Amino acid sequence: MAACPFWKMLAYGLGVAAMTIYRLIANGNFGPSEIKAMTAAYEAALVDLGLVDRDDPITGIVATAIVSITSMGVRDPATIKDRALNALGARRFGADAA
Repeated sequence: MAACPFWKMLAYGLGVAAMTIYRLIANGNFGPSEIKAMTAAYEAALVDLGLVDRDDPITGIVATAIVSITSMGVRDPATIKDRALNALGARRFGADAA
């Protein structure tokens, strides 16, 4: 497994659920701490949006936003998630309409 990139090993350990974001991470230049932050932000965003089906095309949109925010230097998973969802104009699943 030594020849396997870190992101692939992490994706394998997390299972298929995180594969959408790992396809995007593979094209970037991210270290282990950034990958960990993006993974946490991505999973939290999907929970907030009530997305259970990881094959839903919306997960790709969320993943792209997460990677974009991280590319700007943000490293806190909660901040990454919040900024990505805000950029998408998304609301938390079950949130009362204003």
